[in-house]
Amino acid sequence: MVDRARLAAFLRTRREALQPEDVGLPRGRRRRTDGLRREEVAALCDMSADYYSRLEQPRGPRPSEHMLAAIARGLHLSLEERDHLFQLAGHATPRRIRRGDHISPGLMRILDRLEDTPAQVVNHLGETLKQTRMAVALLGDETAFEGRARSVYYRWFTDPASRLVYAENDRRAHSRLLVADLHGTYVREGRNSHAADLVSALQEASPEFAALWREHPVPGPYCAAKHFRHPQLGAMELHCQTLIDPDQPQRLLVFTAAPGTESHARLQLLSALGG
Repeated sequence: MVDRARLAAFLRTRREALQPEDVGLPRGRRRRTDGLRREEVAALCDMSADYYSRLEQPRGPRPSEHMLAAIARGLHLSLEERDHLFQLAGHATPRRIRRGDHISPGLMRILDRLEDTPAQVVNHLGETLKQTRMAVALLGDETAFEGRARSVYYRWFTDPASRLVYAENDRRAHSRLLVADLHGTYVREGRNSHAADLVSALQEASPEFAALWREHPVPGPYCAAKHFRHPQLGAMELHCQTLIDPDQPQRLLVFTAAPGTESHARLQLLSALGG
């Protein structure tokens, strides 16, 4: 059963402890108290300000596991704090939600400071957990998929539309890179893992994947140039820099272009498209 009073108190303490600078927001001259405003937390959690405010009052509905996971990310909770949040809301500790689904506070702080750059956090199954506005403008909303389609590995080999963002000449090499990347996860996690389930599904769904899997490809350089084809801005040559979280199976991907190039100029135009 949900403990509304303690849930509300817990949310308030974590909101008040989180400073604007921690999430990449300006403090502003009119901010009278430390901590974030409720509407700011709601925006970070991708929910309405009214919904979040009712949780703190406390008079809101019992939040679902999906909403709790969003709140945990928005408030930059540690794994232990996230588990406590679930218990206060009357849900079991989310063991079925893999460690790779919860973004660490440190990684979230870095991502928050990259708002003017295409960047996103991806877990070991190729599932995008969080994107900047610029990443959405470049790649589309990769957090909106459900089921196996959450994985970029699965989408790439089963949905032809997922390849349109890459230049045609790069697609074969990208296929090999994705298979090699998934193969590394499979080797680390074993035959009874979620990665193994994903591999089995792809072997059935995609002859291309099955053929590449039999070759045992090894990952190449992650920072090699990638050639994108944006529907509005055209061709862009970008590099993908990768930051690996040492505590969780996650990576922060940051897309950059060489200064002074046409690709760099087009990348700066993404800001207008990102809304």
